[in-house]
Parts: sequence; C-alpha cells; structure tokens
Amino acid sequence: MRIVIAGGHGQIALRLERLLAARGDQVAGIIRKPGQAGALLAAGAEPVVCDLETASVEDVVPHLRSADAAVFAAGAGPGSGEARKDTVDRAAAVLFADAAEAAGVRRFVVVSAMGTDRDPPPGTDPVFAAYLRAKTAADDAVRAHESLDWTILRPGRLTDGPGTGLVNLAEHTGRGAVTRDDVAAVLLALLDAPGTAGRTLELVEGGVPVTEAVARAA
Repeated sequence: MRIVIAGGHGQIALRLERLLAARGDQVAGIIRKPGQAGALLAAGAEPVVCDLETASVEDVVPHLRSADAAVFAAGAGPGSGEARKDTVDRAAAVLFADAAEAAGVRRFVVVSAMGTDRDPPPGTDPVFAAYLRAKTAADDAVRAHESLDWTILRPGRLTDGPGTGLVNLAEHTGRGAVTRDDVAAVLLALLDAPGTAGRTLELVEGGVPVTEAVARAA
C-alpha cells in the first residue's frame, strides 16, 4: 500500500511511518519544514514539503494521487495559541480530507482527541478549549465526506513509555492514558481494517491485543 500522512514529523506519525516501512509499504509524510526531512528518511518515509496552513486543495491533491490511504496526524502542538489550533487542528484537517476526496483516496484515518464529543467544561484553559473545539469541528467535517471511508481515532492522554500492545478500543472507553507506540500500532491495524469505516473510536491502555481490539471494532 501507499500511505500519505499529514503531520509526518509528529511523534505518532514517525512511529507509524517506521511500522509501515518495516512491512514494506510505501509511506510519504507531509511536513512543513524542509529541515524535518531527515527524520522521515530515517523512519523509511518519503518527505513531502507542503504547508497545510497555506496550501490549497489543488496544491495537496498531487501528493495524494495513487495513495491507498491517508492519515491526518497533524497538530499545532504545545506552545501554539488559539489561532493555530484553528488553522492546523481544524482547517488543515478539512483541507486534507477535501484533497483526499478530490484525489480519489477512499480510506481516511484521523488522529483526533478524547473529549471532543462535548463542550469544554467551564474553567477549561482557553487554548485547550480552542483545541477541543477545533478537533470537534474537524471530526464533524470529515464525517460529512460521504466518499471517504473514514475512521476517527480519539486517544486518551499520550505517554512516551514503551508500547504494551494491549489496549481498550471502543466507542466509549472512559478516561485513561495510552502510549504513542500503541496509538501507532492501532493506526496500522485500522488501515488494514476497512470494516472500521464510519466509526469514531476512543483508545486507552487496556488488556486486549491490538489486532483483536481492532477486529472487534470492525
């Protein structure tokens, strides 16, 4: 398969790129800065420089042609303000979905966030509230693309410990943590599970092997 990942230099994206490359898939990662290319090459991915904050759908479509699937794993990241939560976490996700649709890519997987199915509670930090609202709007926009076989993955609190390969993946899991390693492993399995199309799934650490958890979700 050929997979194109938006946010290709992100921590989860790099892990997913290594997994895809290790099994022989072709993987391209869309990045904003040329200086990030070395990390993608080391992961076995083709770096594609394209700033999704300023690009048009027409700019992105050529990078998605002939792809079997697309993954949106981009994010404004810590330290960014409310404006970039909107331009990256919402607008770039919508742009990438529009481009995938225009390029004829059906399989579309989104890395979203837990807590985006409700309004931020009173007292939530304004920047974090903007992030949750941006993710909510992006998820809603992706669901509206009828030609995409989308799956939205909402991980819990991300950690950097080694993956366990054991997770809880369901429509509602309750709050919890999950390693970035395990998120990448679940994304890999979701790409192989078209039966999860049309599903919005939460992910935290648990006791079910990744492949079994994804099979159950399908």
